[in-house]
Amino acid sequence: MTAPVLSPTPAPAEADAVVAAPAASDPATSGARTRRVRHLPSWTLILAVAVISTVVLWAFLPGVFAPGDPLTGVPAQKLLPPSGEHWFGTDILGRDLFGRVVHGAVQSLSGALIAVTVGLALGSLIGVLAGAVGGVLDDVLMRAVDVLLAIPGLLLSLSVIILLGFGTVNAALAVGLGSVAVFARLMRSEVVRVRRTDYVEAAFGSGATFFAVLRRHVLPNSLTPVLALAALQFGSAILAIATLGFLGYGAPPPTPEWGLLIAEGRNYVATSWWLTALPGLVVVAVVLSANRISHSLGRRAS
Repeated sequence: MTAPVLSPTPAPAEADAVVAAPAASDPATSGARTRRVRHLPSWTLILAVAVISTVVLWAFLPGVFAPGDPLTGVPAQKLLPPSGEHWFGTDILGRDLFGRVVHGAVQSLSGALIAVTVGLALGSLIGVLAGAVGGVLDDVLMRAVDVLLAIPGLLLSLSVIILLGFGTVNAALAVGLGSVAVFARLMRSEVVRVRRTDYVEAAFGSGATFFAVLRRHVLPNSLTPVLALAALQFGSAILAIATLGFLGYGAPPPTPEWGLLIAEGRNYVATSWWLTALPGLVVVAVVLSANRISHSLGRRAS
């Protein structure tokens, strides 16, 4: 008797057993997507630009954001807390604090702009002369810069204000003179770095004059880090001018200057916190935004 032949169990279909693998992504498409993501500005940079833009609009169009008179108030409405009618509350004389902060933006921003312009112009001139000429002139200028760096910035600013007198412009000039040394050192280092590059040596070898090489090659390739520092110094200048105003060396009352607003409310911190906290937060927001923009410019320069 012949034994029955057992047929093997049919194997499951390969299509049912194997899971379809995901399609491989295109490296070129993935790289392009990564580059687009890297080039997108971060939300902190967008927020910083929005803050600076808002404050600049305050300075140019204060009447649009705060139509009232920042110097007159209603005595019956003094020391009101923040509300829908008075966003930042009112001060001891019944003046709208938000309106005074808005109208004070022009004082702080114009002072910071003057300070940065003075520091950038004088510091860049000293740095270019020291780095391009070199020799004895470099030694003399850099030793003078070292002396300026050895003096605390606030002390130097107070000394200049004592000579020039009080006021926003004089405070801005004092802050600008205090920042000359920082700009000078950075500009000198950039000029020295660019002068040692091959294309500058090639320009001299082809017969170009000193001033032509300085104008066409050295200065354009040295300014980007200095401009990034200028953005950083803009925030520092706002803080320094507010500090001088807080100490009483800035704009005289009743001028709505940010540092002076904080100083006027310091005696009412226990009962009316908004008089110092809200203008102080505005100063902090502007300074941090300027620093964030400077950081972004510095990364692009490097």
